[in-house]
Amino acid sequence: MTPTLRYEAGVLFLLDQTRLPTAIEVLECRDVEAVFEAIRRLSVRGAPAIGCAAAYGVCVAARRAERSAANIAEAAHAACERLAQSRPTAVNLFWALDQLRTVLDSHQIADSTLVEELEAVARQIEEDDRAMCRAIGQNGAPLLPRGGGVLTHCNAGALATAGDGTALAVLFAAHEAGRNIHVFADETRPLLQGARLTVWECQQRGVPVTLLCDNAAGWAMQCGKVAAVVTGADRIAANGDVANKIGTYGVAALAAAHDIPFYVAAPSSTFDLSLANGAAIPIEERAASEVTHGFGRQTAPDETAVWNPAFDVTPAHLIAGLITERGVVPQPSTETIAEHLGTAAVAP
Repeated sequence: MTPTLRYEAGVLFLLDQTRLPTAIEVLECRDVEAVFEAIRRLSVRGAPAIGCAAAYGVCVAARRAERSAANIAEAAHAACERLAQSRPTAVNLFWALDQLRTVLDSHQIADSTLVEELEAVARQIEEDDRAMCRAIGQNGAPLLPRGGGVLTHCNAGALATAGDGTALAVLFAAHEAGRNIHVFADETRPLLQGARLTVWECQQRGVPVTLLCDNAAGWAMQCGKVAAVVTGADRIAANGDVANKIGTYGVAALAAAHDIPFYVAAPSSTFDLSLANGAAIPIEERAASEVTHGFGRQTAPDETAVWNPAFDVTPAHLIAGLITERGVVPQPSTETIAEHLGTAAVAP
């Protein structure tokens, strides 16, 4: 399988996910604007993968400045500011950029060693992400029923990370452990990440998978086809409220109505403890054309008013457990999350 991202000699190579599953194309990002556009148009997507791509985007800018004898630190700082504007909801983006800002702030002389230090941090972010994916998979797999159906929404697999993913890492680990699961993947409108990406990934890994229209999820639950739900997350507030792809909240509410456990798999870097609850999470709104002209075909009348939020927020009380690389937080709350992360609880 073509890697989601690869960095070599100042160039970031990204698998263009907008072309999947019918074509495999790799983008060559040779400047920070190319990385920005790749993140913005969803050529690379998924909170952990966005973080890794942004980190390498800063390195691309630093290498470019080094070749042109420009101020390396100034170029790297500018890259951080530019990339921070690409997607507002995925907290891993800002977390990764903060790691590189720390290097910039601590480095006294902007010479070639600064570039090397930035690249070392970016590579460590990628390596840590791979390890995180493996740990999440191992921690989450035992939660899934043997021989049951597992629903997932959007794509939180290898395409969304540097490793096996978050939600899909759990499913892959359960499959490899012989738990005999069957994946049900919501198509995930309007950009069909479930249909285009999750189904493709499951097929690549030999995991049984069935595609559902988004509005079939509730009926699948009522018919007994779904025994558990696992999704990823783009940002988790201090109290356990979770921002994820639009439609996740509806799936969680349906799971609660059918007494089906709803799990969220995400790395500890996805927690934003500066936000007491999900009401403060910024929600990205995307272009109306994604709804009215999906994949280039008009499906709504001219001048139709559109509201196109990219994410929604699932309240913590609907979540049976948060699966991280550190373990599982059952029935998440401000106190249990603070204990899990080894931090002080955030005041309401």
